[in-house]
Amino acid sequence: MALNGAEGMSEEQLLAEIDRGARIVVFEYCISILIMSFKRASDPYLFRSGEGRIGKALPWILISFFFGWWGIPWGFIYTPWVLIVNFGGGRDVTAEVMANLVGAAPEPGLRAAG
Repeated sequence: MALNGAEGMSEEQLLAEIDRGARIVVFEYCISILIMSFKRASDPYLFRSGEGRIGKALPWILISFFFGWWGIPWGFIYTPWVLIVNFGGGRDVTAEVMANLVGAAPEPGLRAAG
């Protein structure tokens, strides 16, 4: 999983940023083609404490605004929802990502057999 904004950071540095108030956020988007609508999420972004999110949300807002409405009926349901989420700063997935990081970390003192 690529974490935008955390390139080159170690896991310890990431945890320290989270402790200082950083959040991991995804932006949702909707694309529709006649009777098909697709609601998806972007790759996660790391936002440090106090960092604005709307600039990173703008591409996803524009994609949904121009290409989300065209599916019947889901385009009319998904598009307003993703616009509300993105204008609100995206969906905070910090807890889920941290649970995956902690769950994937090897236990101290264990070595790989080999």
